[in-house]
Amino acid sequence: MAAWLYPAFKAILPHVSTIISAAAPAFTLRKAGEAAAVQANLVQQQIVELQAAASRNAEFIRELAEQLEKTVAALEQGAAAVEASQRRASLLSMVAIGISIASLFVALFAVFAR
Repeated sequence: MAAWLYPAFKAILPHVSTIISAAAPAFTLRKAGEAAAVQANLVQQQIVELQAAASRNAEFIRELAEQLEKTVAALEQGAAAVEASQRRASLLSMVAIGISIASLFVALFAVFAR
């Protein structure tokens, strides 16, 4: 699993239950055999419920977008730190290679210079 997925899952998982509860609202159900006036009121009530659900969903989407923005910023910061660490490790390994090559030449010179 990619290293960046763990913080993303950790940031999103607390909000999954909120998203699921918002995505499955309990709307008023129609009953068979009701009068037309009652069904018209029922349709109006369902429209109000749908509008309320849409506004709740918009709020949840906004909150999720804010969390995603924070997660992406944290991932970018972590990537920059890893990149700097990798540069330092690369530089250190190049210095070590240079020192080992120099010591190899000194050892060969000491052996063959006799």
